[in-house]
Amino acid sequence: MTLAPSATLVAARRRAVLIGLIGEGVSPSLTPAMHEYEGARHGMHYVYRTIDLAPNEGTTASLSALLAAARRLGYDGLNITHPIKQAIVPLLDELTESARAVGAVNTVVFTDAGTVGHNTDVSGFDAALKDAFGTERLGRVVLLGTGGAGSAVATALAQHPIDELVLIDQVTERAEALAAQVRALGGVNESGVNVSRPNVRAAGVDELAQLVGDADLIVNATPTGMAAHPGAPFDVALLPDSIRVADIVYRPVDTALLQAASARGIRTMSGLGMAMHQAADAFEIFTGERADRKAMLADLNDLVAAEATTTPATVASKTVAPETAPERGE
Repeated sequence: MTLAPSATLVAARRRAVLIGLIGEGVSPSLTPAMHEYEGARHGMHYVYRTIDLAPNEGTTASLSALLAAARRLGYDGLNITHPIKQAIVPLLDELTESARAVGAVNTVVFTDAGTVGHNTDVSGFDAALKDAFGTERLGRVVLLGTGGAGSAVATALAQHPIDELVLIDQVTERAEALAAQVRALGGVNESGVNVSRPNVRAAGVDELAQLVGDADLIVNATPTGMAAHPGAPFDVALLPDSIRVADIVYRPVDTALLQAASARGIRTMSGLGMAMHQAADAFEIFTGERADRKAMLADLNDLVAAEATTTPATVASKTVAPETAPERGE
């Protein structure tokens, strides 16, 4: 005789979600904790694991095997970070518009039809910028750094009401290539809404002083400011009092650039908002449920603060009752 499970057991069983983060040096990432805390608030059995790649494991063969293994083991999705955000693209069955525009993927979801690649760095920065500075029209915006993170930021900025977007990089050719890529974007964003794209051009580092003088916003998308790369990416004395300053670094939150700007009363945006929103967007893609962004931002603030004073093992021990509810963003 087969016994049916009791109503109590059925009610107690929580939805199971299995997610992974693939990249080099991902073990210290705060993203797993953010996702698991949010999953607990939704009453889910949400498990998030890191998959740390060796330097020689970013090959097409290795990544294909990882994708196949993750699907076979029952993963619902994967977050993708340095250095394989671009390498993973040709291995996926479908790309969203943002992932196609950037040419990089940070979120992969497994569906019955195959693998779909998203880029929540784009949507994450977009939401963070609106939170910090609203949607008022800006004249000139200067972006420092046109690598993987800079590419996502430039794509997001191109959707905002901006007159001119100037891209600056130590490697001028890279800035020029990204400028051409952003100019090639159509007049419709991922939501199908017509947007007026800004004039986009590249400039040399030697032009920074002149460009910043009458810019409305400058965004740092370089590693400078991270714990491993301390300092400011340029002479902060160049900043006019009327400018806004954004930094996508969030470990530490108060970078040298933001500290100097805040000391002069300049409006600033830290990297916490982008890190939270890109994680929240990925959570919603993985689960189909709306993330509590206010709670996720509080979690991230707690994690960053705890990391500054305790060991990673202590930080990871934070608990959230299921009934109650890289550094730069992944």
